[in-house]
Amino acid sequence: MIVPISLLCYDLLKYIREVTVINIKVRSESLSLQGLTAAQNRLSKDHLLFPTISSKKLSVEAGIAGEDKVADVLLRNSFSIDHRIFHDLSLTTSTLFQMDTLFLSPLFALILEIKNISGILEFKENPPQLIRIRPDGTVDGFECPAAQVERNVILFKEFLNQVGIDIPVIGVVVLAYPKQIVKVGPRRTKVLFPSLVPQYINSLYHLPQKIDVTTLDLLTSQLLESHQPYIPNPISEAYGIPISDFKSGVICQICGKIGMEKVFRSWCCPNCKNFDRFAHGQAIKEWFLLFRRKMSNKDCRDFLHINDIKSANRILQTMNLESHGKNRNRTYSMDFLAKMK
Repeated sequence: MIVPISLLCYDLLKYIREVTVINIKVRSESLSLQGLTAAQNRLSKDHLLFPTISSKKLSVEAGIAGEDKVADVLLRNSFSIDHRIFHDLSLTTSTLFQMDTLFLSPLFALILEIKNISGILEFKENPPQLIRIRPDGTVDGFECPAAQVERNVILFKEFLNQVGIDIPVIGVVVLAYPKQIVKVGPRRTKVLFPSLVPQYINSLYHLPQKIDVTTLDLLTSQLLESHQPYIPNPISEAYGIPISDFKSGVICQICGKIGMEKVFRSWCCPNCKNFDRFAHGQAIKEWFLLFRRKMSNKDCRDFLHINDIKSANRILQTMNLESHGKNRNRTYSMDFLAKMK
Protein backbone atom coordinates (compact mmCIF):
# COMPACT_ATOMS: atom_id res chain seq x y z
CA MET A 1 0.00 0.00 0.00
CA ILE A 2 1.11 3.58 -0.61
CA VAL A 3 2.17 5.43 2.52
CA PRO A 4 -0.63 7.89 3.58
CA ILE A 5 -0.14 11.51 2.62
CA SER A 6 -1.50 14.72 4.10
CA LEU A 7 -4.79 16.14 2.84
CA LEU A 8 -2.98 19.38 2.09
CA CYS A 9 -0.51 17.63 -0.18
CA TYR A 10 -3.31 15.72 -1.92
CA ASP A 11 -5.28 18.95 -2.48
CA LEU A 12 -2.14 20.48 -3.96
CA LEU A 13 -1.85 17.60 -6.42
CA LYS A 14 -5.50 18.06 -7.45
CA TYR A 15 -4.71 21.71 -8.12
CA ILE A 16 -1.59 20.76 -10.10
CA ARG A 17 -3.66 18.49 -12.32
CA GLU A 18 -6.33 21.17 -12.85
CA VAL A 19 -3.79 23.78 -13.99
CA THR A 20 -1.94 21.20 -16.14
CA VAL A 21 1.46 21.84 -14.55
CA ILE A 22 3.61 18.90 -15.63
CA ASN A 23 7.01 19.83 -14.18
CA ILE A 24 6.40 18.59 -10.66
CA LYS A 25 10.00 18.94 -9.48
CA VAL A 26 12.64 21.23 -10.95
CA ARG A 27 16.36 20.63 -10.55
CA SER A 28 17.64 21.56 -7.07
CA GLU A 29 20.38 24.14 -6.68
CA SER A 30 23.75 22.48 -7.02
CA LEU A 31 25.64 22.81 -3.74
CA SER A 32 28.50 20.91 -5.39
CA LEU A 33 28.85 23.65 -8.00
CA GLN A 34 28.59 26.38 -5.36
CA GLY A 35 31.29 24.72 -3.27
CA LEU A 36 33.61 24.27 -6.25
CA THR A 37 33.05 27.88 -7.31
CA ALA A 38 33.88 29.08 -3.79
CA ALA A 39 37.03 26.95 -3.78
CA GLN A 40 38.12 28.26 -7.18
CA ASN A 41 37.64 31.85 -5.97
CA ARG A 42 39.52 31.31 -2.71
CA LEU A 43 42.47 29.18 -3.84
CA SER A 44 45.51 30.70 -5.52
CA LYS A 45 45.82 29.75 -9.19
CA ASP A 46 49.19 28.12 -8.54
CA HIS A 47 47.73 25.80 -5.87
CA LEU A 48 48.45 22.13 -6.60
CA LEU A 49 44.74 21.23 -6.70
CA PHE A 50 43.48 24.35 -8.50
CA PRO A 51 43.41 22.54 -11.90
CA THR A 52 41.52 19.62 -10.33
CA ILE A 53 38.91 21.95 -8.80
CA SER A 54 38.54 23.90 -12.05
CA SER A 55 38.17 20.73 -14.13
CA LYS A 56 35.54 19.33 -11.77
CA LYS A 57 33.64 22.63 -11.83
CA LEU A 58 33.55 22.59 -15.64
CA SER A 59 32.31 18.99 -15.55
CA VAL A 60 29.49 19.84 -13.13
CA GLU A 61 28.52 22.89 -15.20
CA ALA A 62 28.43 20.77 -18.36
CA GLY A 63 26.22 18.22 -16.62
CA ILE A 64 23.79 20.90 -15.47
CA ALA A 65 23.69 22.43 -18.96
CA GLY A 66 22.84 19.01 -20.42
CA GLU A 67 20.04 18.44 -17.91
CA ASP A 68 18.66 21.93 -18.61
CA LYS A 69 18.70 21.15 -22.35
CA VAL A 70 16.56 18.05 -21.85
CA ALA A 71 14.25 19.86 -19.42
CA ASP A 72 13.67 22.55 -22.04
CA VAL A 73 12.83 19.98 -24.72
CA LEU A 74 10.29 18.29 -22.45
CA LEU A 75 8.78 21.64 -21.50
CA ARG A 76 8.35 22.72 -25.14
CA ASN A 77 6.61 19.49 -26.17
CA SER A 78 3.12 18.34 -25.30
CA PHE A 79 2.15 14.76 -24.54
CA SER A 80 -1.32 13.27 -24.89
CA ILE A 81 -1.12 11.14 -21.75
CA ASP A 82 -1.28 12.16 -18.09
CA HIS A 83 2.28 12.54 -16.87
CA ARG A 84 4.52 14.07 -14.24
CA ILE A 85 8.13 15.17 -14.78
CA PHE A 86 10.73 15.17 -12.01
CA HIS A 87 14.23 16.57 -12.39
CA ASP A 88 17.12 15.66 -10.07
CA LEU A 89 15.16 13.20 -7.91
CA SER A 90 17.03 11.32 -5.16
CA LEU A 91 15.44 8.35 -3.39
CA THR A 92 16.50 5.57 -1.05
CA THR A 93 15.62 1.88 -1.21
CA SER A 94 18.42 -0.57 -0.54
CA THR A 95 20.72 2.39 -1.23
CA LEU A 96 20.54 6.05 -2.19
CA PHE A 97 20.17 6.72 -5.92
CA GLN A 98 19.64 9.80 -8.06
CA MET A 99 17.74 10.17 -11.34
CA ASP A 100 18.50 13.08 -13.67
CA THR A 101 14.95 13.10 -15.08
CA LEU A 102 11.93 10.87 -14.44
CA PHE A 103 8.93 10.93 -16.81
CA LEU A 104 6.08 9.27 -14.93
CA SER A 105 2.74 8.22 -16.47
CA PRO A 106 -0.06 5.71 -15.78
CA LEU A 107 1.48 3.51 -18.50
CA PHE A 108 5.20 3.54 -17.66
CA ALA A 109 8.06 5.26 -15.87
CA LEU A 110 10.93 6.50 -18.04
CA ILE A 111 14.30 7.30 -16.44
CA LEU A 112 16.62 9.59 -18.42
CA GLU A 113 20.34 9.48 -17.62
CA ILE A 114 21.76 12.65 -19.23
CA LYS A 115 25.39 13.08 -20.24
CA ASN A 116 27.24 16.03 -21.73
CA ILE A 117 30.62 14.58 -22.70
CA SER A 118 32.04 15.77 -26.02
CA GLY A 119 34.15 13.66 -28.36
CA ILE A 120 33.87 10.16 -29.82
CA LEU A 121 32.22 7.80 -27.32
CA GLU A 122 32.53 4.05 -26.94
CA PHE A 123 30.37 2.08 -24.50
CA LYS A 124 32.30 -0.87 -23.10
CA GLU A 125 30.46 -3.86 -21.61
CA ASN A 126 33.06 -5.80 -19.64
CA PRO A 127 33.76 -4.03 -17.42
CA PRO A 128 31.07 -1.36 -17.97
CA GLN A 129 32.83 1.86 -18.94
CA LEU A 130 32.44 4.87 -21.19
CA ILE A 131 35.53 5.70 -23.25
CA ARG A 132 35.87 9.21 -24.67
CA ILE A 133 38.35 9.97 -27.47
CA ARG A 134 39.16 13.68 -27.81
CA PRO A 135 39.98 15.32 -31.17
CA ASP A 136 43.68 15.35 -30.21
CA GLY A 137 43.57 11.58 -29.59
CA THR A 138 43.54 11.77 -25.78
CA VAL A 139 41.51 8.94 -24.23
CA ASP A 140 39.46 9.36 -21.03
CA GLY A 141 37.42 6.82 -19.08
CA PHE A 142 34.12 7.45 -17.26
CA GLU A 143 31.55 5.48 -15.33
CA CYS A 144 29.24 3.88 -17.89
CA PRO A 145 25.92 5.83 -18.12
CA ALA A 146 24.19 2.72 -19.51
CA ALA A 147 25.16 0.79 -16.38
CA GLN A 148 24.06 3.76 -14.25
CA VAL A 149 20.58 3.89 -15.76
CA GLU A 150 20.20 0.10 -15.58
CA ARG A 151 21.02 0.30 -11.87
CA ASN A 152 18.51 3.12 -11.39
CA VAL A 153 15.82 1.08 -13.13
CA ILE A 154 16.35 -1.75 -10.64
CA LEU A 155 16.35 0.60 -7.65
CA PHE A 156 13.26 2.51 -8.80
CA LYS A 157 11.43 -0.78 -9.25
CA GLU A 158 12.34 -1.52 -5.62
CA PHE A 159 10.83 1.82 -4.60
CA LEU A 160 7.63 1.15 -6.56
CA ASN A 161 7.35 -2.29 -4.99
CA GLN A 162 7.64 -0.73 -1.53
CA VAL A 163 4.67 1.56 -2.23
CA GLY A 164 2.60 -1.12 -3.97
CA ILE A 165 2.87 0.09 -7.57
CA ASP A 166 3.53 -2.15 -10.58
CA ILE A 167 4.32 -0.30 -13.81
CA PRO A 168 7.05 -0.87 -16.42
CA VAL A 169 10.27 1.06 -15.75
CA ILE A 170 12.42 1.93 -18.76
CA GLY A 171 15.84 3.55 -18.79
CA VAL A 172 17.57 5.45 -21.60
CA VAL A 173 20.79 7.45 -21.96
CA VAL A 174 20.41 10.95 -23.38
CA LEU A 175 23.43 12.68 -24.92
CA ALA A 176 22.79 16.38 -24.50
CA TYR A 177 24.21 17.58 -27.83
CA PRO A 178 24.61 16.02 -31.32
CA LYS A 179 28.34 16.90 -31.26
CA GLN A 180 28.69 13.79 -29.09
CA ILE A 181 29.51 10.99 -31.54
CA VAL A 182 28.74 7.41 -30.55
CA LYS A 183 31.19 5.01 -32.17
CA VAL A 184 30.09 1.97 -30.14
CA GLY A 185 26.73 2.06 -28.36
CA PRO A 186 25.54 -0.03 -25.41
CA ARG A 187 23.90 -3.36 -26.21
CA ARG A 188 20.89 -3.21 -23.91
CA THR A 189 20.22 0.51 -23.44
CA LYS A 190 18.85 2.96 -25.99
CA VAL A 191 20.82 6.18 -26.57
CA LEU A 192 18.95 9.32 -27.66
CA PHE A 193 19.56 12.97 -28.37
CA PRO A 194 17.18 15.42 -26.62
CA SER A 195 15.14 16.16 -29.76
CA LEU A 196 14.28 12.46 -30.05
CA VAL A 197 13.04 12.04 -26.48
CA PRO A 198 9.44 13.21 -27.19
CA GLN A 199 9.24 10.87 -30.17
CA TYR A 200 10.47 7.98 -28.03
CA ILE A 201 7.89 8.77 -25.35
CA ASN A 202 5.16 8.75 -28.00
CA SER A 203 6.33 5.32 -29.15
CA LEU A 204 5.49 3.94 -25.69
CA TYR A 205 1.81 4.93 -25.82
CA HIS A 206 0.88 1.41 -26.90
CA LEU A 207 1.66 0.09 -23.42
CA PRO A 208 -1.42 -0.74 -21.33
CA GLN A 209 -2.53 1.61 -18.55
CA LYS A 210 -1.38 0.20 -15.20
CA ILE A 211 -2.63 2.83 -12.71
CA ASP A 212 -5.31 5.54 -12.68
CA VAL A 213 -4.71 9.28 -12.31
CA THR A 214 -5.57 9.28 -8.61
CA THR A 215 -2.88 6.67 -7.97
CA LEU A 216 -0.51 8.68 -10.15
CA ASP A 217 -1.13 11.67 -7.89
CA LEU A 218 -0.57 9.60 -4.76
CA LEU A 219 2.68 8.23 -6.18
CA THR A 220 3.74 11.75 -7.15
CA SER A 221 3.23 12.91 -3.58
CA GLN A 222 5.16 9.94 -2.23
CA LEU A 223 8.09 10.72 -4.54
CA LEU A 224 8.17 14.36 -3.44
CA GLU A 225 8.05 13.42 0.24
CA SER A 226 10.77 10.78 -0.22
CA HIS A 227 13.16 13.04 -2.13
CA GLN A 228 16.51 13.47 -0.34
CA PRO A 229 18.57 16.39 -1.65
CA TYR A 230 22.27 15.67 -2.08
CA ILE A 231 24.47 17.50 0.43
CA PRO A 232 28.15 17.22 -0.60
CA ASN A 233 31.01 16.90 1.85
CA PRO A 234 32.92 20.15 2.46
CA ILE A 235 35.49 20.81 -0.27
CA SER A 236 38.48 20.79 2.11
CA GLU A 237 37.46 17.34 3.33
CA ALA A 238 36.56 15.93 -0.09
CA TYR A 239 39.83 17.03 -1.71
CA GLY A 240 42.16 16.96 1.30
CA ILE A 241 42.94 20.68 1.14
CA PRO A 242 44.10 22.36 4.40
CA ILE A 243 41.77 25.13 5.56
CA SER A 244 44.75 27.52 5.69
CA ASP A 245 45.17 27.18 1.90
CA PHE A 246 41.92 29.08 1.26
CA LYS A 247 41.76 32.87 1.23
CA SER A 248 39.46 34.18 3.97
CA GLY A 249 37.42 37.35 3.96
CA VAL A 250 34.14 38.68 2.53
CA ILE A 251 33.98 38.84 -1.27
CA CYS A 252 32.56 41.93 -2.97
CA GLN A 253 29.76 40.92 -5.33
CA ILE A 254 30.48 43.93 -7.56
CA CYS A 255 34.21 43.73 -8.27
CA GLY A 256 34.96 40.23 -6.94
CA LYS A 257 37.76 41.32 -4.62
CA ILE A 258 38.21 39.53 -1.29
CA GLY A 259 38.45 41.65 1.87
CA MET A 260 35.36 43.79 2.41
CA GLU A 261 35.64 45.72 5.67
CA LYS A 262 33.02 45.75 8.42
CA VAL A 263 31.57 49.21 8.96
CA PHE A 264 28.53 50.33 10.96
CA ARG A 265 25.59 48.12 9.90
CA SER A 266 27.24 47.27 6.58
CA TRP A 267 30.32 46.12 4.66
CA CYS A 268 32.49 48.31 2.45
CA CYS A 269 34.76 47.20 -0.38
CA PRO A 270 38.06 49.14 -0.22
CA ASN A 271 38.58 48.46 -3.94
CA CYS A 272 35.36 49.74 -5.54
CA LYS A 273 33.72 51.44 -2.51
CA ASN A 274 30.60 49.25 -2.81
CA PHE A 275 28.46 49.03 0.35
CA ASP A 276 26.54 45.83 1.06
CA ARG A 277 24.65 45.23 4.33
CA PHE A 278 24.33 41.49 3.75
CA ALA A 279 27.70 40.65 2.16
CA HIS A 280 28.55 38.35 5.09
CA GLY A 281 25.71 35.95 4.14
CA GLN A 282 27.46 34.51 1.08
CA ALA A 283 30.77 34.26 2.93
CA ILE A 284 29.24 32.25 5.78
CA LYS A 285 27.51 29.91 3.33
CA GLU A 286 30.85 29.38 1.58
CA TRP A 287 32.49 28.59 4.92
CA PHE A 288 30.08 25.67 5.44
CA LEU A 289 30.56 24.48 1.84
CA LEU A 290 34.34 24.63 2.14
CA PHE A 291 35.27 23.62 5.68
CA ARG A 292 33.02 22.06 8.31
CA ARG A 293 29.42 21.42 9.30
CA LYS A 294 29.61 23.58 12.43
CA MET A 295 30.91 27.12 12.94
CA SER A 296 31.94 28.78 16.19
CA ASN A 297 32.02 32.49 16.94
CA LYS A 298 35.80 32.40 16.53
CA ASP A 299 35.47 30.66 13.16
CA CYS A 300 33.13 33.44 12.08
CA ARG A 301 35.46 36.20 13.26
CA ASP A 302 38.54 34.64 11.68
CA PHE A 303 36.86 34.06 8.31
CA LEU A 304 35.09 37.43 8.06
CA HIS A 305 38.05 39.38 9.49
CA ILE A 306 36.18 40.99 12.37
CA ASN A 307 37.39 41.35 15.96
CA ASP A 308 34.24 41.96 17.99
CA ILE A 309 32.62 38.88 19.55
CA LYS A 310 29.24 40.61 19.88
CA SER A 311 29.27 41.68 16.25
CA ALA A 312 29.94 38.07 15.19
CA ASN A 313 27.12 36.90 17.47
CA ARG A 314 24.67 39.32 15.85
CA ILE A 315 25.67 38.13 12.38
CA LEU A 316 25.31 34.46 13.27
CA GLN A 317 21.96 34.98 15.01
CA THR A 318 20.48 36.79 11.99
CA MET A 319 21.56 34.09 9.51
CA ASN A 320 18.74 31.67 10.37
CA LEU A 321 21.28 29.04 11.42
CA GLU A 322 20.72 26.16 13.83
CA SER A 323 22.51 26.68 17.17
CA HIS A 324 24.05 23.96 19.33
CA GLY A 325 25.29 24.28 22.92
CA LYS A 326 25.47 27.35 25.13
CA ASN A 327 27.72 30.30 25.83
CA ARG A 328 31.35 29.76 24.79
CA ASN A 329 30.63 26.25 23.52
CA ARG A 330 27.86 27.37 21.16
CA THR A 331 28.24 26.45 17.51
CA TYR A 332 26.05 27.05 14.45
CA SER A 333 25.15 24.89 11.45
CA MET A 334 23.42 25.59 8.14
CA ASP A 335 20.45 23.38 7.26
CA PHE A 336 21.03 22.94 3.53
CA LEU A 337 18.44 20.15 3.48
CA ALA A 338 15.62 22.46 4.58
CA LYS A 339 16.64 25.08 2.02
CA MET A 340 16.59 22.56 -0.85
CA LYS A 341 13.37 20.66 -0.01
